[in-house]
Amino acid sequence: MTDISVETRELLPADRPWLLFEAVGHQQPAPTDFGVLNFALFTAGTHYPGGFIPSGVLLGRVTTGGLLGPYDDAATDGRQTTVGFLYNAVAVPAVLTRRVAAALVDCFAVVSESRLPTGNGLDAAGRADLPLVRFRA
Repeated sequence: MTDISVETRELLPADRPWLLFEAVGHQQPAPTDFGVLNFALFTAGTHYPGGFIPSGVLLGRVTTGGLLGPYDDAATDGRQTTVGFLYNAVAVPAVLTRRVAAALVDCFAVVSESRLPTGNGLDAAGRADLPLVRFRA
């Protein structure tokens, strides 16, 4: 049977002040990878204090299942390796078990560290995981 129920989505404006330019000098890069967010791995006060996960948060991919969660160098589930920055802000659903697709920027970009959102997770190990991203102050 086909599901014809109505789905409501909250759209957030594109706001990427942290994303400067592509390393090769073109316009801002398009997302280079995609995945599905596991909202249960994010912490309300740290990762989405305003009800949404902001663009620019570092993500890691959980080894079992391949879902995306916040990068954490101390994690042991796969998220200790950065896979990229969240490209667009994502509203956190009321039911945290709901899965939402997300786009990532993981290469050929110039990122302003000072313009990343608070609680983005960037550290020296995270920078090392993204050798094709150039970082600026």
